[in-house]
Amino acid sequence: MPQAQYPEHDINQVFDYIHTILSSGNVADNALDEMSFLNRLFAALPVEAVEYGMQFLHGKRDLPKVCDEILPLYVRFVNLVDYCEAIDILGQIPSQPSPEELKKRIELHQSLEEREKSFCQSLLGFSFNKDQSEKKAAPAVSGKAGTSVSKSTDSAAIADDAADESSNLHLMNSIAPVFACADPLKTALFYETKLGFHAAHLDDESMPHIRLCRDNIEIILVKEKEDATVSRASSHYDLYIFVSEPMMLQLELSGAGVKIVKALEESDTVHTNREFVIEDIDGRRICFSQRISG
Repeated sequence: MPQAQYPEHDINQVFDYIHTILSSGNVADNALDEMSFLNRLFAALPVEAVEYGMQFLHGKRDLPKVCDEILPLYVRFVNLVDYCEAIDILGQIPSQPSPEELKKRIELHQSLEEREKSFCQSLLGFSFNKDQSEKKAAPAVSGKAGTSVSKSTDSAAIADDAADESSNLHLMNSIAPVFACADPLKTALFYETKLGFHAAHLDDESMPHIRLCRDNIEIILVKEKEDATVSRASSHYDLYIFVSEPMMLQLELSGAGVKIVKALEESDTVHTNREFVIEDIDGRRICFSQRISG
């Protein structure tokens, strides 16, 4: 648990401290990479999530349930801060250490190796990219995460970072076209008996549908609306895109000016996947859904 005093709301000051300590040397080879990795993940979060991360740093553990999915990021963040505090203390060598001080220094040395084990390990479904880290080892800039932009970063670098982050985090995993059918059960039977697909009936969704799977292929079957006055777009989606972390992707697309038809915050997570829906320039409805088993 961190012992030093940190600002209550400015996470950039914390990362500035981390960068200062890690740049002084005598740290693990991938310590700066860990800092860059965590900073980029925080930069993709909304301001509320970053604020909860700062509360976690200050010892608050009764966070809202919505934080559960990104709690591992908070834990890694605190682990890195603890690591920096240990490095900071070990760098201050007393001239005549007492037995108690020697014991504490030994314990701190032993704790470093344990904390280093998590450095650059996959987190929230994302993997560390060494090439991206080497481009910029200093604290990364933030988009709409509520953190301030580094003084040495200009607007062009922000745009480059946003593009790099989008391609580096690999938020989109796979796609599934949506077929509107007069009788989805009959269609599913054809695909199962004739084409070798396996059908999963997802009746607990806000839009009941059947998922057909074979090898790496997925198709979504939905009931075709009989009422001609109901638009095609409102009756079903044109495409499903399965994603690893919809909150980060929604933030990216919203920031790019994409029309959000149904926001993630509006999802009834009791009956549906965590998902949000956009409309493209031609009016197609695309649902970005977090994959669940089934």
